[in-house]
Amino acid sequence: MDEAPIDRLLTLMARLRDPERGCAWDVRQTHDSIVPYTIEEAYEVADAVERGDPEDLRDELGDLLLQVVFQARIAEEAGAFRFDDVAEAIRAKLIRRHPHVFDASGAFLPPERRPTDPEAIKAAWDIIKGQERARKAAEGRASGKAEAVGPLGGVSRALPALARADRISKRAAAVGFDWADAAQVL
Repeated sequence: MDEAPIDRLLTLMARLRDPERGCAWDVRQTHDSIVPYTIEEAYEVADAVERGDPEDLRDELGDLLLQVVFQARIAEEAGAFRFDDVAEAIRAKLIRRHPHVFDASGAFLPPERRPTDPEAIKAAWDIIKGQERARKAAEGRASGKAEAVGPLGGVSRALPALARADRISKRAAAVGFDWADAAQVL
């Protein structure tokens, strides 16, 4: 049986990172050193989408996937986690955040039990994400890691300043911390 393309990619990355036979540049990379490339590739995906260029989008998604594979390989070498753990974590998260589509085991719910209102689905998604943030914050406190709690918890510090400010503003507005005009703020 032929190996799946993702397995071939994972094998290739392992070869590139081989300390004796791999690529010297790839072997020297760390989580920190490849972050700028990851961010650049995400912007290139957005650009391809904005331009409506499906061929470029395919290529840019491949470049972004490479960054995920690269980060996961570095983590695996450190004994932290493997690519399969990344894939399983996102699979479980998608099931958890789609209780209107899947039951707890991941089986599809019958269509008649699924809501169809996108706004209600988005509201439920936001509640689930809030519960996940609260759980993560509680786990962080229990393990001694300081984690922001509440509606503003989990906003990435790595976002560009304007994007971070926008995200914080939207979260604050969602819990009533918003005004109709600037005079009300004063």
